Amino acid sequence: MPVKLYYLPESPPCRTILLLGRLLKIDFDLKIVNILDGDQLKPDFVQLNPQHCIPTMDDNDLVLWESRVILMYLVSAYAEDDILYPKDILQRAMVDQRIHFDLGTLYQRASDYFFPTLFVGAHLDETKKARLAEALGWFDDILKGRKWVATDNFTIADLTLCVTVSQIEAFGFELGPYGRVRAWFQHCKDELEPHGYDEINQVGADALGEMFRSKLQQEK
Repeated sequence: MPVKLYYLPESPPCRTILLLGRLLKIDFDLKIVNILDGDQLKPDFVQLNPQHCIPTMDDNDLVLWESRVILMYLVSAYAEDDILYPKDILQRAMVDQRIHFDLGTLYQRASDYFFPTLFVGAHLDETKKARLAEALGWFDDILKGRKWVATDNFTIADLTLCVTVSQIEAFGFELGPYGRVRAWFQHCKDELEPHGYDEINQVGADALGEMFRSKLQQEK
């Protein structure tokens, strides 16, 4: 049975899973859940995932949500080697730390700043902008002396952070002050380009960026 993925193409966490699917040559059974139309609240989906969030994965009745957990599972289950998610405990600890930095700090602060405007048309909060800039500064420091964020190879930590940074950029946030982030980001795009980066990720990032800018125009 193919792995079922409940998703929305524009969603950054969903785009991360789609990119990993290309890397691992997983042919997902894709099920669109349009959260803007309330599809996530339909009884069948709530029964599958009581938290009713996307992405949600169903692999032979193993149901997972939270995109970064899905990344870890899919690599562990389907990758031919452990480069994307090392089995070595020290390397894995570094990958896990960077993944949690994305989840709890960079992506969280980007969401705090952009999403109230994107989804409900709220005014941008300059305090939240400063907190996002702080997180990007930390990320720039993390990258000192590194090509990749956690190990000597591209890993799922790079993947999830790449999608986050791509969305921050698509929303129009200036990445100029973060030279190491910009260099690393280009490495990530080069790594993912043969695996559908533009088709899967850039198109979705740009779509959300346009939606964000239209909401800004409505404020004026």
